[in-house]
Amino acid sequence: MEFRITSIDRQSSARCGVLTTAHGEVETPVFMPVGTQGTVKGIHQRDLADDAQAHIILGNTYHLFLRPGLEVLNAAGGLHRFIGWERPVLTDSGGFQVFSLSDIRKLKEDGAEFRSHIDGSKHFFTPERVVDIQRTIGADIMMAFDECTPYPADYDYAKHSMERTLRWLNRGWKQFREGTQSYDYPQTFFPIVQGSVYPELRRISAEQTAEAGCEGNAIGGLAVGEPVEQMYEMIQLVNGILPAVKPRYLMGVGTPVNILESIALGVDMFDCVMPTRNGRNGSIFTRNGQINIKNEKWKNDFSPIEENGASFVDTQFSKAYLRHLVIAGEMLGSQISSLHNIAFYLWLMREAREKIKNGTFIAWKNEMVENLSKKL
Repeated sequence: MEFRITSIDRQSSARCGVLTTAHGEVETPVFMPVGTQGTVKGIHQRDLADDAQAHIILGNTYHLFLRPGLEVLNAAGGLHRFIGWERPVLTDSGGFQVFSLSDIRKLKEDGAEFRSHIDGSKHFFTPERVVDIQRTIGADIMMAFDECTPYPADYDYAKHSMERTLRWLNRGWKQFREGTQSYDYPQTFFPIVQGSVYPELRRISAEQTAEAGCEGNAIGGLAVGEPVEQMYEMIQLVNGILPAVKPRYLMGVGTPVNILESIALGVDMFDCVMPTRNGRNGSIFTRNGQINIKNEKWKNDFSPIEENGASFVDTQFSKAYLRHLVIAGEMLGSQISSLHNIAFYLWLMREAREKIKNGTFIAWKNEMVENLSKKL
C-alpha cells in the first residue's frame, strides 16, 4: 500500500491524499460503506460502484468468519471474488463485535473466547489468528485485534484495556510480518489507538502505535457514547502524534457533522453503518438537513428527495413515493433510502476534497455543519 498527500488545507489539519492498493486507488478523505457480511445492506454492487461511486468498502472479520466461513471464502479465492467486488476492501478485526458480546464471551490475555450469536458454537480469537483469518478473507487493509474499551470506563479499566491492546498489537504485527499472503496480491495492516477519553492514555497509545511503523493507523473506541466534545479532543490529540505521512482511520464515525469536523482535525478514512441503518428506518440525509420520511408532512410532497433538482441516484423519486414505500414496508423503500444516504455521504467526501484543494474548506464546512444539523 502507498499513501500520497496531494493537498493540505491552510486553515485546518484537513488534507487530501491518494491511497493505492492492489485493487485500485482511493482518494481521501474517504467514507467506506459498511458491507459487514459481504454486502452493503440493500444495495447491489453495481449501484454501489456506479451510482454511489464507492471506491472501497468494509467487511467484518467476526461475521465473515462465522458465515459463510473461511473454507468457502478460500475456495472462492477471497472476499473480492466471492462478492464480485473488484475495488479495495478493508476488514475490521471483529474486536468491536466480540467485545460487545459481554454476556457470551470471556476475555483472556491470550485472546477472547466467545460463542457464536448464530448457533452458540464456541470460538477463540487471538491477535495472531485474527491476522490469519483476514489473510484468508483477502482484505487489502486488515485491522489489528484490539479491545474496544466501553464508555463509560474508569481510568484503571481504560488503562488496562489500552495496554492489552498494545500487547496484542505487537503479537499481531509480528504475525503479519512473518506470515505469507493467501492470494496473489499484497495486504497491509493497521493498528488501533485506544485509551477511552483519558488524554494521558490516548497519548501513550498513540506514541507506541506510531512506533510500530505500520503503513497506516486507526483510532478506535470513540463515538461509543462519550460527549462529542471529548471525541474531538481525543482525535486532535492522537492526530498530533500519529505520523502525518500515513493515513489516519477513525473507526465507526459517524454522522455527516462528525465526519466533517474530523476531516478538519486531520482524519482521512471513515466508516459507519448510519447511512444504511438510518435509511432502512426512514431517516434521509440531504444537504439541507435530515428528513424523517415517515412524517405526515411528506405525504403529498412530490418534489425530489434532494431539493434544487439535485439527486444522488439515477432516478429522482419523490418524497411522497418514498414515504409510501417506507410506511408500507416495501423493500424498495429501504433500497432507495440506503442508496441515497450512501451516495450522499460519498458526495460529501467528494465536495470536501474539492474544497480542500481550492482553499475554501473551512468556510464550506462551517456552512454545511449548520445545514446538516437541521431537522426538516
